[in-house]
Amino acid sequence: MNKVYPDAKSALEGLTFDGMTVMSGGFGLCGIAENLIVAMRDSGVKDITVISNNCGVDDFGMGLLLQTKQIKKMVSSYVGENAEFARQFLSGELELEFNPQGTLAERIRAGGAGIPAFFTKTGYGTVVADGKETRQFDGEWYVMETALKADLSIVKAWKGDASGNLVFRKTARNFNPMMATAGRVCIAEVEELVEVGELDADNVHTPGIYVDRLIVGASFEKRIENLTTRSA
Repeated sequence: MNKVYPDAKSALEGLTFDGMTVMSGGFGLCGIAENLIVAMRDSGVKDITVISNNCGVDDFGMGLLLQTKQIKKMVSSYVGENAEFARQFLSGELELEFNPQGTLAERIRAGGAGIPAFFTKTGYGTVVADGKETRQFDGEWYVMETALKADLSIVKAWKGDASGNLVFRKTARNFNPMMATAGRVCIAEVEELVEVGELDADNVHTPGIYVDRLIVGASFEKRIENLTTRSA
């Protein structure tokens, strides 16, 4: 089975449809699948539910799909630094399912592991627990959280081989590995494609069994987020 596709557009062929759920890896602007996100925008798919730690910034990352009104709902843990996100949410144009960051990560991991739900202390007694089952264990109260799955996972890795084995680098090794396991189909975007057997098996973060399609990114901006507290 050939997993390597020539570009992001061809890798997405036959996988996008209106109303789909997409998991998008990365943390802030680090480790995001830049080329696949642009290809999703250009595909015109709409009413997407996006599961991602955040939604990029106004003109980069998943923020590009907010600009074009392709996202219907966000399932995330951080909404700062994106004025369009805030505008759409406050105006009622965008649905938001807010999660504590650790809870979001575990919901995704549970989806990939086949665990339907789990209990956590986080959020008990707050609006996070509204409408959810709560239960007491050993005198402590917990909130039941359900697993998350997606029709498509798009992840970004440092290196990969033709079998789909992936190595992530530093901060990019956050939501990417768990999201690769929780999508019905996973497309990986890599910076470097190496021969099968070249990756040290002990250093493979995502085994190729979880990856269905693979591209080498055409280019990467690799933007970083800067906090400015005063003028220079």
